[in-house]
Order: sequence, then structure tokens, then C-alpha cells
Amino acid sequence: MGFHAVLARIERHPDSVVELYVSASREDQRMRALLAAARTAGIEPHHVDASRLDALAQSDAHQGVVALVEAVALADSLPAVWASLGGRPAPPLVLLLDQVQDPQNLGAAMRSAAAFGVDAVVVPRHGSAPRSAAAQKAASGAFETTPCIEVANLAHAIGWLKDHDVWVYGTEMEAETTLFDPMFDAALTGPVAWVLGNEGQGLRRLTRERCDRLVAIPMQGAIESLNVSVAAAVCLYATQAARHRAVHRR
Repeated sequence: MGFHAVLARIERHPDSVVELYVSASREDQRMRALLAAARTAGIEPHHVDASRLDALAQSDAHQGVVALVEAVALADSLPAVWASLGGRPAPPLVLLLDQVQDPQNLGAAMRSAAAFGVDAVVVPRHGSAPRSAAAQKAASGAFETTPCIEVANLAHAIGWLKDHDVWVYGTEMEAETTLFDPMFDAALTGPVAWVLGNEGQGLRRLTRERCDRLVAIPMQGAIESLNVSVAAAVCLYATQAARHRAVHRR
């Protein structure tokens, strides 16, 4: 549901769209652009009223657009994604989410991953939020552009990344190293993976122990912590900012 999520699915996986429902009363530019994309893809929309859309989406946050779709397979594996990066000049950047259970947080983290050039998002197969309509809407099409890999064991995935020369950093409120540490800035210019824990418990013990270093996001005001999707955006921005500075210092 929602313009970004539905349009991304139409443009990238049109064959997966089974039915497209749109508001009969909405005729603005965004709707015209979506309908044009649907026509190009050979998808015939159903024009319905708001109550029908609310029932289909089980929500009123659909923006007048709901698609019934077939599931699109997640990326197969980290090795498959890694093979596709061969010859690219930029070092790999990976985001691992340790049992993030809120679909909105999963979707928002995916959106940040897509915005900051993450090569893959890795989630454990059990204990993570489903890739539901709410997650898809929050992701604004990011599931269609950024590989999301499900793994049986997140600690094993961390080990695989370390075996491939990726430095793995976990976020921890009480960590001594912070994103403001100038010595840490240089560490972000190579292959990097960030690991963030779930909304209540943070990183699980084994996940935490597998990280190369734990890093804190400094808090300057009265709020003591950040939503996990916001924390992901901060860490990914800091990584790309450090890489930008390194390039321009050469």
C-alpha cells in the first residue's frame, strides 16, 4: 500500500502484481503517474471507494493505492550478493538487524539502507518482523532495490563477513568508542557492516560478542536513546560521510 511501495513494485516486478486498486476520487499528478506506469506494465487498475481500500489494506494509511501481489523472493545469500559486487570501487556496506520486530522499524531501516547505498540488509529468519504491507509502505520501495537476506543464524553471517575482510560494528549505548571519535572515522572507510539490535533488548549476547567493536551514538539532549531505524540512518550516514571526507582529502 502507498504510492512509493506500489510504484516500485510495478516498475521492478510488474509480473508479481495480481490486482491494483486505486481511489476513484483521486486524480492528482501522483495518481496519474502511477496509472501511467500501470498501463505501461499492462496492469488494469480497479477504481474503488475509500472503504474498499481500507478493507483491502486493513488500514487507512494507503494513500489511495493498494496492490495485491505475489511474494518476490529475497536475495539468495550473502555470497550471491558479494559476487555481484566484483570490480566495484566502493567498499561494501552491510546492515544487519538483530530481531527487529516492528514492521515500521524494519521498513524504515530498509529505506535508510537504500538511501545510503547499503549493498545488503541481513535479518535472522526467526524473530524478525515480517515483510508486511506496513513494512513495505515504510520502506517506500526499498525492498525492491536493496537485497534483504534472511539467514538462519545472524552470528554465522557476521563470521562470514569477517572472513571476507569486513569490519563489523555493533551499536551499544554504553560503548567507549563513539561515532564522534576521530580515530574511528578512518575505520569506516573500508568494508563495513553495522549491526543493530531490536527495540527492547538491543543486541543479543552472541551477536554482540561476534562484533569487532561496539560503538555508541552520543546523545546530547534529554533523550537517552534512538529508535532502531533512526540509529541505523545515523550510523549509515556517518559511514558515508567518513568515506566522502577520505576521498576529498586525497
